[in-house]
Amino acid sequence: MANSELSPTDRESLLRKIRDSHSFLRAYEDESFLRREELRPVRLQLELQKPEMVLEEHNIRSTIVVFGSARITPPEAAQERVRFLQKELAHRPHDKALRQKLNAAGRLKARSHYYAEAQKFAKLVTQASQKDSKRDYVIVTGGGPGIMEAANRGAFDAGGESVGLNITLPHEQDPNPYVTPELCFKFHYFAIRKMHFLLRCKALVAFPGGFGTLDELFETLTLMQTKKVRPFPILLFGKEFWRRVINFNYLRDQGLVASEDLRLFQYVEKAEDAWDMIGEHWRKNGRP
Repeated sequence: MANSELSPTDRESLLRKIRDSHSFLRAYEDESFLRREELRPVRLQLELQKPEMVLEEHNIRSTIVVFGSARITPPEAAQERVRFLQKELAHRPHDKALRQKLNAAGRLKARSHYYAEAQKFAKLVTQASQKDSKRDYVIVTGGGPGIMEAANRGAFDAGGESVGLNITLPHEQDPNPYVTPELCFKFHYFAIRKMHFLLRCKALVAFPGGFGTLDELFETLTLMQTKKVRPFPILLFGKEFWRRVINFNYLRDQGLVASEDLRLFQYVEKAEDAWDMIGEHWRKNGRP
């Protein structure tokens, strides 16, 4: 029979191996365990539960979600980008890729006023809605740059709170600095993030944007069309942009959507009008 008596040194060495083993970690402390494929349902639940608990603790009862392009910058920044590319092109006049960048920068500059409008809208909402400990119509964005930054910045200018729902992306994106620190969340699952956008949502305001904005807009339109959510205002800033990007009338004329589906949203141009339309809706349909 082998002698199992251990020297003090061997005993300590073996105990150290046990203590260092992942199996000895408490399950909730074992990151490699929590990241296993079989634990996806648990991670989904955690991503749903954590923001929900924090928002409840901050007494946030209702929200207004603002979507829009991460590429739309303040007018002065957009102008500076155009100037920079013009100088570069002067040195490389035959660079087609650079010319394309300049053309795109010029078009973004033409839409840079939406940054100011989003900032103004969020400031109006926050000034009117965060007068006491109750938090109604709190601004929520994707937490990134561009229009998202503008909306969080407007709430910041008003001295109020706002929420940022960031997402893990292949190219890491920092949150914009205007999100309330305690209300800036990072998600892995798009589905859970989308759910949090709408759980307390009492209005959705969409500025010109790309795939992400379109995805979030159409998800909301579908939920409202199928009566999965209580109707709330869906406001599209920039009628000229939206009517060129999406031919809603063509969808109706082809019998693919009903005429009443086109009443799920409205076009708007000014921050003041958007805020008035939201207030009018809830005066007619009961407070959120």
